[in-house]
Formats: sequence, structure tokens, C-alpha cells
Amino acid sequence: MGEIEDAIERADREAFTRQPPKTLAGRINYLLRQLGSAKAVAQELGVTADSVNRYRRGARKHPPKDIAAKIDDAVRSRWQPGVRKRRHQQAAASGITVETRARFGYTASVGSTDDGRFRRLTVRLPAAYAQRLFDARNTGASDQEMRGIIAEGLKDVYFQDGGGRAMGLSDVAINDIDYLDIGY
Repeated sequence: MGEIEDAIERADREAFTRQPPKTLAGRINYLLRQLGSAKAVAQELGVTADSVNRYRRGARKHPPKDIAAKIDDAVRSRWQPGVRKRRHQQAAASGITVETRARFGYTASVGSTDDGRFRRLTVRLPAAYAQRLFDARNTGASDQEMRGIIAEGLKDVYFQDGGGRAMGLSDVAINDIDYLDIGY
């Protein structure tokens, strides 16, 4: 996953109204309810159905780290999908907040500097950019394409101030992301 995908995933997790089950048995029982059988859960996790039943009963309490990560990912991917979907619709209607520290480069008119430099920005992007970002994510766009959407939004909102300044600025690129966080 890229930086943008990770930031959207963190924002999704913050939207949970209830935390997913914390115990191993609770997580396995949740997956059993979602997938219907120990065999289906075992296929998802890459273990045997007997192992799934041992985890459920508590006979085995500490799975290997890679299996524990798969269990966590399987639970989180299914946890409150309705809440996640509503939050995306709300963000697509009202906009998102992007907080980042990154090197921004841009193409500008003659006579101005286009040297990239690190900036720390917290900017509220309009709903149109949020919708484009979610659509791109849902269609499997690359991290570079999603960076381009965010860069275009930052160009319009931050650098050009909605058309009030820096009209000669044609392209903005986000490079060397130190951190990036998305909130909605």
C-alpha cells in the first residue's frame, strides 16, 4: 500500500463506532459468523479448519505473527462496512482535510522560483476532490494517481487560494512525503 492508501485506511479506522473484538476467540467467532464455516475461515487465513476451531475454543491462544496479522486484517476489512460507506459518502459531500509534510515542486511562470521545498500543510479540500480520491481508490488507482488528485486540490485551495493568486502556477507535485494524514 502507498502513503495515500494508508492515510485513507487510518481515517476509516477512526470512523469505527465500536471497536472490533479484541480477543482471539472473539475475532475468530466474528469471522465464523461472517463467513459461515470454519473451513471458509481457514481458507481465508491460510490455516486448517482444526486450527480455527482450536483458536475458537481457546485451546490455542497465540497464533504465529503472520496468522495473527491475517486474522486482524480479515476482521478489520469486514468490521462495520456500513459505517465506512456512510463516512465516505459524507466526506464526498463535505470534503476532506489533508495534513502533510512533504516536498512540493511546481511549474510556475517565468520570473518565479519553482524550487521544491518542504512544507507542512493542513488544508480542507472541497467535496469534488474527496469524491475523485475515493473513486480513484475504488477503481484501484496507483498511489501516484491519488497523489496527483491531492496535489491538484492543494494547488487550487492552498497555492492559488481559489483563484485569488498564483494564477501562473500550472502544475504542483507532491514529492518526498514525510507524513500524510487524511481526516473526514
